[in-house]
Amino acid sequence: MGDKANAHPGAAGRATAADHPASVRNVVLVGHSGSGKTTLVEALALTAGAVNRAGRVEDGGTVSDYDEIEHRQQRSVQLSLVPVDWDGYKINILDTPGYADFVGELRAGLRAADAALFVVSASDGVDGSTRMVWEECAAVGMPRAIVVTHLEAARADFDEMTRICAEAFGGDDPDAVLPLYLPLHGQEGPDGHAPVTGLIGLLSQQLFDYSSGERKEAEPGPEQLPLIEEARNRLIEGIIAESEDETLMDRYLGGAEIDLKTLVEDLERAVARGTFFPVLAAAPAAEGARQGLGTVELLELITGGFPTPLERAAPAVTTPDGAAREVRACDPDGPLLAEVVKTASDPYVGRVSLVRVFSGTLRPDATVHVSGHGLTDRGHEDHDVDERVGALSAPFGKQQRALTHCIAGDLACVAKLNRAETGDTLSAKDAPLLMEPWQMPDPLLPLAIQAHSKADEDKLSQGLGRLVAEDPTMRLEQNQNTHQVVLWCLGEAHADVALERLRNRYGVQVDVIPYKVSLRETFAARSAGRGRHVKQSGGHGQFAICEIEVEPLPNGSGIEFVDKVVGGAVPRQFIPSVEKGVRAQAAKGVAAGHPLIDVRITLLDGKAHSVDSSDAAFQTAGALALREAAADARIHLLEPVAEVTVLVGDDYVGAVMSDLSGRRGRVVGTEQAGGGRTLVRAEVPEIEIGRYAVDLRSLSHGTARFSRTYARHEPMPPQIAERIREQAQEA
Repeated sequence: MGDKANAHPGAAGRATAADHPASVRNVVLVGHSGSGKTTLVEALALTAGAVNRAGRVEDGGTVSDYDEIEHRQQRSVQLSLVPVDWDGYKINILDTPGYADFVGELRAGLRAADAALFVVSASDGVDGSTRMVWEECAAVGMPRAIVVTHLEAARADFDEMTRICAEAFGGDDPDAVLPLYLPLHGQEGPDGHAPVTGLIGLLSQQLFDYSSGERKEAEPGPEQLPLIEEARNRLIEGIIAESEDETLMDRYLGGAEIDLKTLVEDLERAVARGTFFPVLAAAPAAEGARQGLGTVELLELITGGFPTPLERAAPAVTTPDGAAREVRACDPDGPLLAEVVKTASDPYVGRVSLVRVFSGTLRPDATVHVSGHGLTDRGHEDHDVDERVGALSAPFGKQQRALTHCIAGDLACVAKLNRAETGDTLSAKDAPLLMEPWQMPDPLLPLAIQAHSKADEDKLSQGLGRLVAEDPTMRLEQNQNTHQVVLWCLGEAHADVALERLRNRYGVQVDVIPYKVSLRETFAARSAGRGRHVKQSGGHGQFAICEIEVEPLPNGSGIEFVDKVVGGAVPRQFIPSVEKGVRAQAAKGVAAGHPLIDVRITLLDGKAHSVDSSDAAFQTAGALALREAAADARIHLLEPVAEVTVLVGDDYVGAVMSDLSGRRGRVVGTEQAGGGRTLVRAEVPEIEIGRYAVDLRSLSHGTARFSRTYARHEPMPPQIAERIREQAQEA
């Protein structure tokens, strides 16, 4: 680890194919937007020798811009992989978006990684969404560490930031979140701010000076050691408290000197177990410098303290038909088991899949079985097909470096898996397997769209299919009631990216239209109607008369048709025709063009003609009878009501409940959910929560989440119903 007594800069370079899982480290960077994740990735790549200077990638003798504005923006909203070599290890660094709208990319990164590095800005602190991700990692025991960035900010305070992290992440044991290093400050500038020029290791008591642009090790001065004594003692006690050697604490309290090697080994084991969470500091390299502050220490923490893929159990595995299967974790010689954690479409090479291999070895040109989870409710087709693997490569920026293989524990990009989507399982074609899916957030912001032109209409279906194949957090709905194409997204930024990809990547121009909620109509009271369809225009005429009675039924009853005709007034062969006609009219609506539900329609009487009566005539008469009954009755316009569950911090409960009430919601209960949060349950008209995903995030500063399920249809308030009827008439 970076605080070893003989820490060194290390040999470095571009990542190649790993040959053993023990030499692989998979780490995901987590943090809010603006915390400095992408800058940190570039700093780590520079220190590891994967780039020749900040922001530039050297490849085959040519240099290409690594931090083009367009490329940086692309990386800010999607998961990206940067593999580097360090000291004999291959490190797969997964950079995740900081925007809450792209939490699906974050979840994919958590699935692919074996440890998480939480990036916290010294100037911004820890936000609510970062705390929630920490809790997700804690729930599955994922090892974690914290790196503090933006130490150059005028009011940056590393000690204060460490205290905040201990409060936010330490839970009942704040001593499990402690710094391994303290920053060293240079000369104070005219603004009164002293820049951070180096670090001092609390265990080794060595000084690591970065002021020259390269890490240099030195002995601290006598005036510096007293400054770290308290922090060093607390760190040693924290490490010993996590040690598996129960005698270590007694020896330490008895005054015995614990050797550095033992402390480092215990520290590494505690980090790998996910019981101790070190805090480090980092800053990007200055122009022309080779190493950013703290990057060597981070790389050594990753290689020395984070677990190998061998220490991670594979997710639960079944056959495609659901039979449980045992797969030995991370065996390169075992049966193939891999997962697509990200899908992207390239205009030149087609679909590219980022794959994490959990067992076996993936090779180019091999035929594999692709199994999917059948997320038909989100617009994804079920997969159960064989496909040939294209080229394997390791990405870096916009470059792709060919790989000869990808062993268990490693990640690679796979070309030309034309049917595979994010979340699909790759396995041997003669022994298909299916991995348990990771949890995906439910998209709750609707975006109704339509093709801009006839040419766009022809390309829309294919473009939407590719879009949802890349992003399982997006749901595609073809609403049969409103006849709208709806993309369900996680937020406004998510929706904007979807539209941009349709336009620029797939060449489909769409228009956003107002989203329609599926309204219904019903009778408020009993009513009767008579349908008379009599025409004579030469030859066979049309003759059908029927009399019906309509009465309301309880919620959820649907349409009930009853035949009470006596004496053959309506011949038996035409009674189904009447039913067909009234049901067709009910589907079209009787007041504002919305389907009629929850009524009993009783056929009481009618008349027929021996020659001119027909199936079509009685269908028309049935529809006319229902329309006449509606004209003389009070019709309720029904709106869907959703059961909404909001998990929110106690500080925002009052604001959330007040907001729900303002949306015509009824709060039906609250309960404590632990961790200073409350579960609020309410029933809210769906027409009032179309943008609730956006509004709740603003209301709770990103700390709340909600779910919704359809409950029932209820009558709308008269004034709102009247406004909708008027809009329908104008249309």
